[in-house]
Amino acid sequence: MLENLGALTGSPWIYAVVALSVLFDIVLPVLPSGVLVITAATAAAAAGTSAAGTGAGHVTHEVPDILALLLCAATASVIGDLAVYRLAWRGGERLDRAIARSRRLTSAQERLGTALSRGGGALVILARFAPAGRSIVSLAAGAAHRKVREFLPWSALAGVAWAGYSVALGYFGGQWLGATWLATGVSLVALFGAGAGAAFLVRRPRAAAH
Repeated sequence: MLENLGALTGSPWIYAVVALSVLFDIVLPVLPSGVLVITAATAAAAAGTSAAGTGAGHVTHEVPDILALLLCAATASVIGDLAVYRLAWRGGERLDRAIARSRRLTSAQERLGTALSRGGGALVILARFAPAGRSIVSLAAGAAHRKVREFLPWSALAGVAWAGYSVALGYFGGQWLGATWLATGVSLVALFGAGAGAAFLVRRPRAAAH
């Protein structure tokens, strides 16, 4: 499987699949966008390692593939954030009532507003790693009518941080362990571990408040 995905990494289709997965997992968090990014980066790294054994001239073409994968995932992440942000902005009273009924969304909205008004957006970056955190933050920012210049830079930083971390996990796992299930498994454990840690940090201030 990883060998086949490694071949796909050299074609434009891998970027389309990654972009669609990252774009839509904000509304369907069950989509394995992180798994796909890591697996593609692992396959690309392993292909680069194999090519290195046949001559230095075959290595350099792999580097743009990794960079393009990172750029593709980060861009799709920001576009998805902005799409949900705009939908929530235009949601009207019905969405406001739905958010008011959700303690989780109400808390996220309040904390996000405070963070952005103080010029800090660490919450946006942390939430990008937490399960469903990206969806909650984008909805909260749009529903609260936060200005796009307050939300967009932090969304971009979050997208780059998440994409960079995911690609780095797959790439270095593939470099060190090759295109194996062990490499992918170790990288996924690190990704899910970061998600669990981010979820804990996002919830921690609210828990402390009680």
